[in-house]
Amino acid sequence: MTDRIGELLLREKIITQDQLKKAVDEQKKSGGRLGYNLTKLGYISEKDLTAFLSRQYGIPTIELSTQEIEPEIVRLIPQDVAEKYQVIPVGRTGATLVLAMADPSNIFAIEDIKFLTGYNVEPLIASDSAIKTAIEKHYESAEMGLEGVLTDFDEGEMEVVKDEEDLDISEIKKAVEDAPVVKLVNLVLTDAIKKGASDIHIEPYEKSFRVRYRIDGILTEVMKPPMKLKNAIVSRIKIMSQLDIAERRLPQDGRIKLKLGQNKEMDYRVSVLPTLFGEKVVLRLLDKSNLQLDMTKLGFEEKALKDFMGAIHKPWGIVLVTGPTGSGKTTTLYSALSELNKISENISTAEDPVEFNLMGINQVQMHDDIGLNFAASLRSFLRQDPDIIMVGEIRDYETAEIAVKAALTGHLVLSTLHTNDAPSTVNRLLNMGIEPFLVSSACNLILAQRLARKICKDCREKVSISEKVLVDLGVSPAEAHKMECFKGAGCATCGGSGYKGRIALYEVMPFTEFIKELVLNGASSAEIKRGAIKDGMKSLRMSGITKVAEGVTTIEEIMRVTMAD
Repeated sequence: MTDRIGELLLREKIITQDQLKKAVDEQKKSGGRLGYNLTKLGYISEKDLTAFLSRQYGIPTIELSTQEIEPEIVRLIPQDVAEKYQVIPVGRTGATLVLAMADPSNIFAIEDIKFLTGYNVEPLIASDSAIKTAIEKHYESAEMGLEGVLTDFDEGEMEVVKDEEDLDISEIKKAVEDAPVVKLVNLVLTDAIKKGASDIHIEPYEKSFRVRYRIDGILTEVMKPPMKLKNAIVSRIKIMSQLDIAERRLPQDGRIKLKLGQNKEMDYRVSVLPTLFGEKVVLRLLDKSNLQLDMTKLGFEEKALKDFMGAIHKPWGIVLVTGPTGSGKTTTLYSALSELNKISENISTAEDPVEFNLMGINQVQMHDDIGLNFAASLRSFLRQDPDIIMVGEIRDYETAEIAVKAALTGHLVLSTLHTNDAPSTVNRLLNMGIEPFLVSSACNLILAQRLARKICKDCREKVSISEKVLVDLGVSPAEAHKMECFKGAGCATCGGSGYKGRIALYEVMPFTEFIKELVLNGASSAEIKRGAIKDGMKSLRMSGITKVAEGVTTIEEIMRVTMAD
């Protein structure tokens, strides 16, 4: 509610100056509209407030509890927009949408909804609680399946969109406003969650347009929407991510936050890239409820977990996690931070982007365009009396140098690097310009990891594998003789793939005196690897073989995600 409402209520002597001040203080503290806070504090009833607003603005009130709203009317406004502005569409007459609002003075809400739906807006007044109840009731019943929504499309009703360079923004806006487009985008976003996808790819080609999900690390095609919807779907996602729909020549990045049901929230990191035949959109799903922070469940073997825990519990030094994009490095680091997160510790992280917010940890989002990079953040952290620092990634000499200095001045530093295995990380640091004696003094441990798909438990079956194949994989002849292997036959649970879920493979290399000696003597990656294995380290391939022997994954998966030693 605007401050004007408070003044009007005060002038009519419905509330006192003291009550208005308390309501404004509550609004500053808890958020929400002024009218909502006045009713929450008991200074005015919801019924009296709606009656007062009706008199002031000359707008009728509506009793939402007795209204039956058609699902297609509800779908005209996405749930996130309805919740943001506390509105719900209740009917439609010609080119006018009848809208129940808690705050009829909110011109921004009316203009936004006009733009989103293409209809003129006729407001009615309803109380905050009535609108909240109506949103919960009607949006739940308006949901339907992915197949159902595609059958709603009548290709004959759709306008053909012109070539990219001739596109008219007003035409895109009109297409975005169609209920089927809104419905389809919402269903792609929610269906990806149900299928356990980590990414959604929306890709335009010359004669086709497809949607793929990355499930357990593998991309699978889920649908091919009509080509005519290409620009409308991309623009709808851009509107949801608060990106510029008129800019189609430059890459853009944004974020969507969806509220699903009562307590579940889902974040999508959105990346839009201009390609030859339109814009490709990739959405990364960030589901905090599925974030596994229990280290014992991540896939660590007993010795590896003991080494890793020992390294992160040291009072200072660097612990590095390495691996390609999407190998679970962030989850491992968050698990370590979760383990270290105590009232007695001051923990700061520099991330690009911040994927999950963790209570008790000071997380900083990088903004390269204004000079806030990893090196700048790291310098600031050192003036913030830190105990533990996490740097998203060591990309350059400057960041590496400050991280090493921080580690040598009594701080624990956690970070990531993009290297293929643990031993080659040493050479990567040396190539960046860090002196060998600093690497050996500062590093506590380097961990390399990969994610392998797990065999589906519902269709797991024993398979016969020749001993030669196992020996070629790296299994000793004695073990190959008695080793049992399994695979998934494919069932409804795993969608016919034979795999469900993923497990991490770890290569954990603690900096023992022997390894430090090798680093100081300028040993190559291969020599460090041989020395580490002699010292008791299990390589990624060895870790994979252990998982095959335990019946957790398959030989094909291990060959896909690890290199031979």
